[in-house]
Amino acid sequence: MPIIQINMWEGRSKEIKRTLIKAVSKATADTLEIPVERVQVIINNVSKDDWGIKGDQASEVK
Repeated sequence: MPIIQINMWEGRSKEIKRTLIKAVSKATADTLEIPVERVQVIINNVSKDDWGIKGDQASEVK
């Protein structure tokens, strides 16, 4: 059973996350030729203060 983890900045709506989960699940199932029911998706919402880019917090990067 594939488990897909997505790390992204927090703040997206429940609707957007639902759409993402469906799209990633379908793409994974189609690619691996398995039932979509076997795919699990985990979204980790991370604050921009807790995400580093180029040595700085993402919240500080312009």
